[in-house]
Amino acid sequence: MSDSSPRSSRLSRRWLLIVVLLVLAVALAWWFWPHPKEKTAGPSGRAGFGNFGGAVPVRVAPATQGDFPVYYKALGTVTALNTVNVRSRVAGELVKVLFEEGQRVKAGDLLAVIDPRPYEVALQQAEGTLAQNQAQLKNAEIDLARYKGLYAEDSIAKQTLDTQEALLRQYQGTLKANQASVADARLNLQYSQIRAPIAGRLGLRQLDQGNLVAANDSTALVVITQTQPISVAFTLPEGDLPAVLERVRSGDSLVVEAWDRGDRKQVASGVLQSLDNQIDTSTGTLKFKARFENQDEALFPNQFVNIHLRADVLADAIRIPSAAVQVGARGTFVYVVGADNKVQLRTLETGPSDGENTVVRSGLQAGERVVMEGTDRLREGAEVEVVEGVSAPPAAAPVDETQQHVPRRRGGLGG
Repeated sequence: MSDSSPRSSRLSRRWLLIVVLLVLAVALAWWFWPHPKEKTAGPSGRAGFGNFGGAVPVRVAPATQGDFPVYYKALGTVTALNTVNVRSRVAGELVKVLFEEGQRVKAGDLLAVIDPRPYEVALQQAEGTLAQNQAQLKNAEIDLARYKGLYAEDSIAKQTLDTQEALLRQYQGTLKANQASVADARLNLQYSQIRAPIAGRLGLRQLDQGNLVAANDSTALVVITQTQPISVAFTLPEGDLPAVLERVRSGDSLVVEAWDRGDRKQVASGVLQSLDNQIDTSTGTLKFKARFENQDEALFPNQFVNIHLRADVLADAIRIPSAAVQVGARGTFVYVVGADNKVQLRTLETGPSDGENTVVRSGLQAGERVVMEGTDRLREGAEVEVVEGVSAPPAAAPVDETQQHVPRRRGGLGG
């Protein structure tokens, strides 16, 4: 009896565990058992998108007609029209700096001053030498006139007269050299005042007051960049060249738009200025340059921008959303929704596209409605339900509603 009692106790616990497991299995089966009558509610408590009976829900958009600009896009680099490194043309101490970093200057504005005293002294010396030789020349001219009178009276030899004439020409040559020395000294004195050679915006100062500078020093005093107007360099692939070159050779002015790095905001508008004379064989592209007035200085030298070159404008072009365009065995096509809400597959000949819209050259009329979303579930002649203001359902194969089940979940909308 003692041995049978523990054995029966173990059997009881085993049967109890089996019963518990069976109860759990039944509970789980009930919990996840599909119920065909349940449906998922939509955002507003109504049935979700797609519960329209036999009609396929779609979103549509009408084909519109109007002018369609054709753009070519490229990455461009802003370049200053002129860039000048301002250096001193004479040596000396930098005694004055008369500009602020980043300010705008006009051509001829005084920027800095080199100590002018050595050049003033050199000018005075040159002027003194010039005056001395002018007096000698004057005396030689008087002597020559006297010698000519004496020679006419046969009072002197011809050689004496010739010698005086040669001396006069010598003084004349010396005088010209003295005048050049004076001009050189005066020019050096002017160079002691460093002026802006072009109009533009100054960069950061490289030399400070009190520094000794050399003529044509390797270190520039400051850099001036001309930003009004300014240019942008960019390239286009050779496949895009025919349309652009045709407009350029006809003398048309092509509009070029500069957009920010993210290609979300237009920064400036200009015109195509010039193009290179040969294609880069390594990249298959041709270099272009556009000119922008840049009055608000929105463009900055060495800035990267997205270029939109307007190569043409198609007048009264029919266009549809690019999302409606489909490609299959029949070529390019769209689904057109008729008045009876049945779709027709229409083959198209498309033209340029800007990403959002595509031009239709033939196969569609303005005002016709094309399917944008829900195309994967459509067939020729299928009936559709046009839905406004909601997104189309994800692409999927048609499913029999009687086989759709939603598992019961505690706390769910259909719980």
